[in-house]
Amino acid sequence: MDSIKGIKGVKDILPEETPRWRLIEDTARRWALCYGYQEIRIPLFELTALFARSIGSATDIVEKEMYTFPDRDGTSLTLRPEGTAGTVRAFIEHNRAADPLPQKYFYIGPMFRHERPQAGRLRQFHQFGVESFGTSDPRADIEVIALLWRLLSDLALPDLTLEINSLGSSEDRAAYKPLLRSFLLQQESRFCENCRRRMDTNPLRVLDCKVPDCRAATESAPRLMDHLSPEARVHFDQVLSGLCALDVPYQLNPRLVRGLDYYCLTSFEITSSHLGAQNAVGAGGRYDGLVETLGGPSVPAVGFAVGLERISLMLQKTSTALRDECLYYVAAFGEAGVKCGLVLLDELRKAGLSAQCDYRSSSLKSHLRQADRSKCRFAILLGDDEVARGTVILRNLESKAQEALPLSGLASLLRARTFSA
Repeated sequence: MDSIKGIKGVKDILPEETPRWRLIEDTARRWALCYGYQEIRIPLFELTALFARSIGSATDIVEKEMYTFPDRDGTSLTLRPEGTAGTVRAFIEHNRAADPLPQKYFYIGPMFRHERPQAGRLRQFHQFGVESFGTSDPRADIEVIALLWRLLSDLALPDLTLEINSLGSSEDRAAYKPLLRSFLLQQESRFCENCRRRMDTNPLRVLDCKVPDCRAATESAPRLMDHLSPEARVHFDQVLSGLCALDVPYQLNPRLVRGLDYYCLTSFEITSSHLGAQNAVGAGGRYDGLVETLGGPSVPAVGFAVGLERISLMLQKTSTALRDECLYYVAAFGEAGVKCGLVLLDELRKAGLSAQCDYRSSSLKSHLRQADRSKCRFAILLGDDEVARGTVILRNLESKAQEALPLSGLASLLRARTFSA
């Protein structure tokens, strides 16, 4: 019988990889909490209508990439393709706008899109994201951008570039789209099939196409940045000056339009040349109309999401190997040693010390071989003779130095040593 394998584009994260992932997650949590964001945990699936209304029915995500299925009563459900829509739904449903404190959330978890799997782009992927509700002040934009920049810089990711643009107000875009569409029609023969389809439904996305011929065809396209209202221009200038004040370097990118319909004003993306074609590490922007679109009050908001797979790929190339370290290996052998070793393992663990033993090993030689393989720092040698004397031998597996210690109270003694070091 053939063995069952994992689904294409859905990866296992194996034990040797999880320390790297936990480093990323712990760093993200630490920075988010430092900026006053609180964790929210939203469902893995929602009503399909939530994503159609928030992301936009003409986007690639809604048209081609969502995992959608009927519930038993026929209701259409969708695995979440991103985290903002669910966070906004929760914000509205639980009336968080009534809280006088700023509502600033972060989330970490898997997302799902039916894409062609490639490096850094999977069908189940993981994101860390933040959402800040309640203020249209440009300083909120600066804050989320700085948070993302500090997080990625703290992880020492190489060759990061922050690209930024303004998408203006909805009125700005409504006035700009006819100008852009007119230009695109004159270049239609030069565009790929996808861009030709987008020209009517979502013309701004043509500017973001990665196909070289399409990019060449839009080199002289009118720029949305040149058609901003005075209010949008002031907002964008304040964001840029704030980034300068915080020493966060940026590049203007008039092509940066983002793939989701709900963005307005500030739009940003952090890229790295170490990721190949899929070079975006994290991205976000302002989405002042989304809460109202989904049935809530008029509440401005800004946020970002960053892909953990892409960060992990970059850490693989730049950091030393990470591993969950186990301090103590209990090498228990002999009839009395085995019985006593089981109790000692439990005492060490209750004291908060990491400890393990390979129960398959029956001799001291095989125990020490497994202790070396497990990369433990110390081995506790416990045979029948040691039990009879009421002692153990503590062996440093790197230096090979050994010392005899009392068996009684050993866990407390080792804990004191470990946490005073």
